[in-house]
Amino acid sequence: MNLTHQALKILERRYLLKDQEGHPKESPEDLFRRVARAIAQAETLFGGSHGDAKKWEEEFYHMMAHLHFLPNSPCLMNAGTPLGQLAACFVLPIEDSMESIFQALKEAAIIHKSGGGTGFSFSRLRPRGDMVRSTAGVSSGPLSFIKVFDAATEEIKQGGKRRGANMAVLAVSHPDVLDFILAKERPGHLTNFNLSVAVSDSFMEALQEGRDWPLVNPRSGKTTKTLPAQELFSLICRMAWKGGDPGLLFLDTVNRENPTPGLGLIESTNPCGEQPLLPHESCVLGSVNLSAMVEDGGIHWDLLRETVEKGVRFLDNVIEVNHHPLEAIREKTMLTRKVGLGVMGFADLLIKLGIPYASPQARELAKKIMAFIQFHSKKASAALARERGPFPAFTESLYAREGLARALHGHEAPHLDWEALEREIKEKGIRNATTTTLAPTGTISLIAGVSSGIEPLFALAYKRRLLDEAVEYVHPLIREVLDQVDPETWKRILEEGRVQNLDLDPHLKKVLATAYEIPPRDHVEMQAAFQVFTDNAVSKTVNLPHDATPQDVEEIYLLAYQLGCKGITVFRDRSREQVITVGREEEVLKPRPRPQVTRGATWKMKTGCGNLYITINEDRHGLCEVFSQMGKTGGCAASQLEATSRLISLALRSGIAVEALLKQLQGIRCPLPSWDQGEQILSCPDAIAKAIIRHLKLTQGWQERGPRGHGGLCPECGHLLVPGEGCITCPHCGYSPC
Repeated sequence: MNLTHQALKILERRYLLKDQEGHPKESPEDLFRRVARAIAQAETLFGGSHGDAKKWEEEFYHMMAHLHFLPNSPCLMNAGTPLGQLAACFVLPIEDSMESIFQALKEAAIIHKSGGGTGFSFSRLRPRGDMVRSTAGVSSGPLSFIKVFDAATEEIKQGGKRRGANMAVLAVSHPDVLDFILAKERPGHLTNFNLSVAVSDSFMEALQEGRDWPLVNPRSGKTTKTLPAQELFSLICRMAWKGGDPGLLFLDTVNRENPTPGLGLIESTNPCGEQPLLPHESCVLGSVNLSAMVEDGGIHWDLLRETVEKGVRFLDNVIEVNHHPLEAIREKTMLTRKVGLGVMGFADLLIKLGIPYASPQARELAKKIMAFIQFHSKKASAALARERGPFPAFTESLYAREGLARALHGHEAPHLDWEALEREIKEKGIRNATTTTLAPTGTISLIAGVSSGIEPLFALAYKRRLLDEAVEYVHPLIREVLDQVDPETWKRILEEGRVQNLDLDPHLKKVLATAYEIPPRDHVEMQAAFQVFTDNAVSKTVNLPHDATPQDVEEIYLLAYQLGCKGITVFRDRSREQVITVGREEEVLKPRPRPQVTRGATWKMKTGCGNLYITINEDRHGLCEVFSQMGKTGGCAASQLEATSRLISLALRSGIAVEALLKQLQGIRCPLPSWDQGEQILSCPDAIAKAIIRHLKLTQGWQERGPRGHGGLCPECGHLLVPGEGCITCPHCGYSPC
């Protein structure tokens, strides 16, 4: 098993089962064996023998152990465990009633606890200030309830491994859409939500024709206000330019390709936007490692076909053995049996083949690969239908009425026999309403040691100093590609994270162009190229340089609609608190000077060693220093407290996220735990962390923030976060909220 040191650390931290003391009780081989065995048990449900299950266990194990395919994180974490919840994507309905709103909140809490992420449309809720007949009062509007959902999510960790993630969708015609667009203008708000405005074809026509656009009360159907469509669109783009939210969701495009329109309209997606779902539907995901499909300077098509076929069977089995968190979700999921097979390592594949990401050749290859995956995933699903039966809603689906038209988007790949496949599906049906999705692969791509999803490399390498620790990251493929460069050149690559300013072969420099060096139009065109042969949607981020303008965002959003994308997300470099940057002076963290005067408070905390007095001071930027002193001690204990306080102060003035500091301090134990105000104090460092939390809650109404919304540093390890695939990922520890 060819796992990198980083992959081993991520598996140990997040995926390997642990004993009661928190020590891993399985190896990576054990993990893949556990997952393979659990998923293969579905074979016995369709008349297969124990021998059949054992055979498929070996096939699934081989596929994962060789890193040809990996399922979504909940499957790796939970398969073969009592929790057993294996799906990543859910959409929940919200109707215009208090009962429905809080039922959705309850269901979301259950899903987050089990390891999933949730999407909601708030478009049916009446606007702020509208009449509530039952109470003779007025409505507080969708945004107030989104805040309630955000606060609840903050208190729940997904499956105990990661924070809850949500998508909030609001129709562009909703009277509260302006408030929704501006919801993240202040940093730190709605940090557990991605926001998407659902734009219709009619809005895009009004925009193109320069017309006014009506805002309509969903309760009464009456127009409450009109404003120029361009004004509304420009505000969306300006806010996306400013902080990444909101994205756009092209719902009419989505519903034209809804495979089961008789079951209802799609109104929302999962948190990263790649999985449109009906209310109470879920979807299971997995990704093929394209980097592993390269052999002798070309694509190993037979291996790719075999991996796709096994991947579809694996995911269909997941649906069978999954412990669905709610009965309503089980019923809807079984009705359509949606699976989403996607890819990772596409940028690595291009580098191995010597093809620049920003090139027509790369986009044509993307279409060819995705057409191949689409064809063989459909063929595998049709074979499963012969063996196990089609999905129950097949007779009402577009497959039964229109054949494969929805899967081809009018772009038949000439090298594949689509006609024969269509005849097969019409005769025997198909097992899964969808088979392809391009989902974020942030953490599983780190396990596989390859580039994430279909994104270009964010940086080839970088070196960053975090306080006194030098952290070096090099993409695994880059050392191999640049193995001949001299030490001085390699030093510059580490410093700059790119090769464009180096004296290297011009074509190689094009091949190694990083995300911000690729023109935004090429990002969108690549997303559109993959979308052509993808059932669901494509999770991708268009990375923009810092000097991009709101007008650039407008052009990108318009292009995405014109090219048939189902949604679009942008991230402008340094538009939030800084995520990872390369080749800039601010890479070296330098503490800001302490001002002459600070303000703060001293907190008395009871510890097992006595009363600890903790002074927390602020400057105009926020927390800047901590002092701590034990009431009746000196010597070694006092010196350790002073050292701890000095390091905390240094980190605060260097811009380290307070979440990262709290993560390191909380939970440290000493032999003499104590209690203070009903809260257990495990040690002096733990007391300092809890004092900081109390201070921030008192002075700022503070809540611990997730990374989506403020960017910045990983809340678990303090490393820098990389934007991509509609989400962010820590390349050091694998943290991702998605």
